[in-house]
Formats: sequence, structure tokens, C-alpha cells
Amino acid sequence: MARDRFAPDFDPDCGDADLTAARHDIVIGRWQGLRELLRSTGPDWLLRGHRVRMLAQACASSSAVESWLAAEPHSADALVLRAATETARAFNLAIAAGRGVPIDRERIDSTVLACMRATEAYPADPTPWTSLISVARLYPQGVRRRELARWWDELHQRDPYSMEGHLQILHYYSARWHGTHGLMYDFARDAAGVAPPGCALPVLVQYARVEEFRYALDAARGHRSAVGLGQHWDHDGAVSDVRRTWQRWILERPDTPVTPVELRDVNYLTHAACHAGAFDIAAELLRVLGRRCTRTPWSYTGDPAKEIAKWRGQLRV
Repeated sequence: MARDRFAPDFDPDCGDADLTAARHDIVIGRWQGLRELLRSTGPDWLLRGHRVRMLAQACASSSAVESWLAAEPHSADALVLRAATETARAFNLAIAAGRGVPIDRERIDSTVLACMRATEAYPADPTPWTSLISVARLYPQGVRRRELARWWDELHQRDPYSMEGHLQILHYYSARWHGTHGLMYDFARDAAGVAPPGCALPVLVQYARVEEFRYALDAARGHRSAVGLGQHWDHDGAVSDVRRTWQRWILERPDTPVTPVELRDVNYLTHAACHAGAFDIAAELLRVLGRRCTRTPWSYTGDPAKEIAKWRGQLRV
């Protein structure tokens, strides 16, 4: 009976109460909470990157970051957040225009300039380099290989195991953007291969599988079914990938609760384990997650709440 009442908690801040408070400041038109949050985060690059990304999505539809810069035009934190916010706004324009419809090149160029200003304002911070790599996707032909490599080197020097940075490169290399399935998987496996024990990077392979699935769904649009997707999640290679990620990441990480920064990554592995039929791993991960869930990647295979409740019921979690 308790399982019937299960309802996942899709907290957009992934349980980060300080981030939630700062986002509330945006709603009521205050920017001071943004300043205090980023100041208190300091050079914890993993947490900082997560918070900047989430704040940028909230700031994209407000003038909070502009108000902050008007008050403190030389604030490095404000310039870093402005770069991420402009990146989020550029992607919002691309989404509104529709897939395959290019947006104004000057808008992309101005976003790149905002990112460059942020790298100069806070030279140690990897976050603006992640924003740069992200916005590079919006150029219809991508960016020159040498330029992308330079941006990646700058990011890698500052944070060699940046999950978000690796994820942005993976998206860039995907067939939905400027690469191929093979290039994307090669990158994911190479990154996983050099990750230290307990690092989340092995889950990039599960992100890649979701990217391939989304590409296939786009290709099948207009047809009654996505032909050829029957074994996408549960062929031998996919199952082996799930077990490898579980062993190299989850079994090697400290036995501590999932952090807000890790929550999306754990959901990707849980989703992959469920659909791969690796039910021993899936059940354990669902127990670890409890009610704390993210909408993606569950939303790509159905209604997220129904999907999660279904698997919990089947696995008697």
C-alpha cells in the first residue's frame, strides 16, 4: 500500500536549500542572494558549476544578473553568472525557433564574448569555459576543431573531472549536434577510462545512450514507432556498461547520501539499469534515491512520475 502512495520529489534544486533561497530572491527581484550564494560556494568547482547552471536558468527570464552587474560591474561572480545566463538565453531562443532553425549569429557571438569576459574576470574558474563549450553547439557548423580543443584544454586544466564540462563536450560530439554516435561514445569511454575510482564520469556512457535514443526518436518522428529501438537499452553492451559504471563509480564512492550535484547523474544510471534489466542494481539505486528524482532522463521514455513508480513497484522497492 505504501508503494501505491509513492510520489517522486522533482525539486528543481535537487535538495540544495541554499540554492532554493537564492532562486527565491530572483523571483522577488533581489540579486543579493545570488552574490551571497556564490561567495559562500567558493572554489568548490563541482558545486559552483551546478549552482551557476541552475541560477542561470532562473536568471534567463529576469533582469537579476543585470541588476547585480549595474551595482557591482567588476564582480567576477556576477560576470560568470552573466555568461551562463546569456548561454541559457541563447538556448531558449534556439528551442523557441525549433530544431534545425539557426538563431542570429550575432547573438551567439555576443554570448561567446560574455563567456570570454568571465574567463578574464575569474581566471581560475572552469565554469565560463563550460559555458563556452555549451554555446559552441549553437553555431550551425560548430566551431573550428582547434578552437574547441583550446577551450577544452582550458577547462580540463582547471577541473579535469568536471562532469558538466565533459557532458557539454559529449553533447557537442553527438549526432544530434556536430558529431556521430561513434565519436560521442569514444569520448565517453575515454573519459570513463581515466576517471579515478568513485568519480561520476563513467556515467557519461549512460548519457551517450540517452543521446543516441533521442536522435533515433527524432529520426522516427512521423512514424508510428521508432523502428530499431527494441534492444536499445538492454543489449549485451548496454548491460555491461551499466554494471561497469556501477562498479567504477557507485561502489567506489563514499557511502554517503547522494548530493544535489550527483542527483541527476544517479537518475541517469538508475534509468539505464531499469531499462537494461539489471534489476539488482536498479533496485539498490531506487532505494538510494528514495523520493529525490530528476525528470530527465525518465521523461524521454514516458511520464517521469509514472515511470519511476512503475519500476519501484515491479522491483518491490
